[in-house]
Amino acid sequence: MNALEIEKMSTIDRLQAMEALWDSFMGEKSEIDSPEWHQDIIEERKRKIKNGKAEFISLEELRASRKS
Repeated sequence: MNALEIEKMSTIDRLQAMEALWDSFMGEKSEIDSPEWHQDIIEERKRKIKNGKAEFISLEELRASRKS
């Protein structure tokens, strides 16, 4: 299947295909390790939460910020 064939699919069909692809990865050991900086970001976020310094926004606020 190529990109042109995918573009011809309905949105629902593309979402279902994408979901099937993600499901195919489940239970499979990743061949690609996450970069170390991913872990650094996670640890920093955990520290902020633990120290009460984390800032959270609602989904609506996130959506509104993405429209700008």
